[in-house]
Amino acid sequence: MLKKWFTPLEEEAPETVAARTAPGDHTQTVTASVEDPFPAGAPPAMPPIGVPLGRYSAFDQIYQTAINKLPRISYNILKVVEMVNSPHLAGMSSEAKRSSLLMALDAAGVAVEDVLQDAVLRQRTLTEYEEGQKARLKHFEQTKSEENAKIQAELDKLTKAHMSRIQANLDEVAREQDNFRSWQKAKSQECERLTEAAGYCVPPGSNVGVNNLAAVLERATTSH
Repeated sequence: MLKKWFTPLEEEAPETVAARTAPGDHTQTVTASVEDPFPAGAPPAMPPIGVPLGRYSAFDQIYQTAINKLPRISYNILKVVEMVNSPHLAGMSSEAKRSSLLMALDAAGVAVEDVLQDAVLRQRTLTEYEEGQKARLKHFEQTKSEENAKIQAELDKLTKAHMSRIQANLDEVAREQDNFRSWQKAKSQECERLTEAAGYCVPPGSNVGVNNLAAVLERATTSH
């Protein structure tokens, strides 16, 4: 059936295909033997890491990598796609399209199994390319992740060094504040000593506060 030509890669290629050569004609069973060109366990081809990501090959370029494996036929699966979407077949039923297509293949001497093999090989070639790109993207992500980890380590180291400098400056400010408060306390004590001594220089009975040295000096000047 035509819809089987576009079977996802995960499904097995059909071993037999029922193809009708023309409306009303008998149904002919064709055995398709599609050889797997990619042995089980074979690793996907890895594109060069140096090629920038985001620049992916066009499908035609990807198909060229399997050109030697594809059947040598005049009507490959790409031609079938073109025929199915031809405006000449627009509006026709699925059965009518199928009959017209199979008639064209028969007239061109193209075996249905060769077209199926061409479709399978192209799908697997696309999947192989996709797997290679996945591996390349994973490698790219890992490389950038390691680079970011190094940058983060350098940033943490730099941040730690600057935080140490900031803390050192804060400690210096705190020490200076403590020193200033100590000096202020000593200054207060010194002023008390001076005021007390100055109080002895004024007449007895003068009501002069111990913290008012200016008043003491004024009183002492007046008494003289």
